[in-house]
Amino acid sequence: MKSKAYMYILLCNDGSYYTGSTTNLDIRISQHLTGEGSNYTRKHKPIKLLYTEEYNSIEEAYLREKQVQGWSRKKKEALICGEFDKL
Repeated sequence: MKSKAYMYILLCNDGSYYTGSTTNLDIRISQHLTGEGSNYTRKHKPIKLLYTEEYNSIEEAYLREKQVQGWSRKKKEALICGEFDKL
């Protein structure tokens, strides 16, 4: 059985967004919250999961992560808010 994968966006305590991908969302969020995640979240302290998308493979989730990372803050906020007409 193939496991699911996720692309996600976190809100950090300085108001910035962190975009990542994982095959286990619960464990990965826990890692970010305890300082065991990425260098970025270690410095910027994530406070809330804002958005997720589910994929059939980590490769798909990773490609989406990289796409969203290249977006402007305004475009990320439109995605988070479900304002797909603004993407």
